[in-house]
Amino acid sequence: MRRNQTSLTAAGITLARAIESEKPENERICYDPYARQFVPAWMFSIFGFFIRSGYAERRGPGVNGFLVARDRYIDDLLLEELQNGLQQLVIIGAGYDSRAYRFDMSQRGVAVFEVDHPATQKGKLDRVRAVFGKLPVHVNFVPVDFNTQTLEQPLMESGYHPGFKTLFIWQGVTMYLTAKSVDDTLRFVRLHSRPGSSIIFDYVYRDVLEGVRKKSEISNMRRYRFMSGEGLTFGIEKGTVEDFLKRRGFSQVRDINADGLRQAYFVGSNSQRKVADGYGIAVGMV
Repeated sequence: MRRNQTSLTAAGITLARAIESEKPENERICYDPYARQFVPAWMFSIFGFFIRSGYAERRGPGVNGFLVARDRYIDDLLLEELQNGLQQLVIIGAGYDSRAYRFDMSQRGVAVFEVDHPATQKGKLDRVRAVFGKLPVHVNFVPVDFNTQTLEQPLMESGYHPGFKTLFIWQGVTMYLTAKSVDDTLRFVRLHSRPGSSIIFDYVYRDVLEGVRKKSEISNMRRYRFMSGEGLTFGIEKGTVEDFLKRRGFSQVRDINADGLRQAYFVGSNSQRKVADGYGIAVGMV
């Protein structure tokens, strides 16, 4: 992304959550009561219309389904970890993520670290102050430019404790990084978190990234890169993420694909909704 520009991708992901959260409880896949307040009014009005009208679905069949199911799956994993003694939550590339607020981390005694590019984080801080009146004391905001910095020093200097059981959420990020940046982050998690800690991240299949399998949404993202400054650079071959993570020192790997998300969440009135195939969600334990 551009140095002084807040992430348009982060805002777009939050928009999808906001639109989904408007639906009745028995119809929505995920729910985020703060998403609407984090999205710029102009974006919610203009691009929200494209989602509600079905235009976005025609342009990228199943993409919105994947986005909201990804949010739900990560929420479910976070709840699972909270029930199993989670002490720290690190959100890498936090964007307009609201899990630090809607899961009441302060009452649970869980320290939260939101890591993001300085420009995007500045926009996030402005919105958090507007929504809550001040910055929550249990959230540590850690500015990191992954083009020039690694995770270790900024996170350690912000009070991160390697001896605590930690969940790392890495949502909507890996596909914009270099392979070295991905490896550097995974190495930090493995070396500087307690056994039993976990990381969850989503990724693009390599054949989609390389254009072997054409996806309209990928073509559109590349077409409008001049606006977002965010280019797609990293992918993992479908069906190989378990080996990918085990070779980097992780265990108990889960690999969730479109079929798994569809079976878990798209039932009843949502059974006809599509979930884009071309993306996966991985979980690995230290």
